[in-house]
Amino acid sequence: MAKQEFSFEKALEELQSIVSALENGNAGLDESLGLYERGVELVRLCNRRLEEAGQRVQTIRMTDGAPSTIPFSGENDI
Repeated sequence: MAKQEFSFEKALEELQSIVSALENGNAGLDESLGLYERGVELVRLCNRRLEEAGQRVQTIRMTDGAPSTIPFSGENDI
């Protein structure tokens, strides 16, 4: 079965549900391991989506009186 790609929001929602289930402590060992493994997959997906979004963000700066864009580094660029 092919893995379904979720939006960032859906992946985060499922991840929060998994965290709640694990914190609840009612799942058995095998179920907990499965939830943990799925959670790791979702964390990786969320990180990948955040990285992709970060690459799309640009900073607009004035250069010689004209606006130009540069990649946003996140370190006091604005």
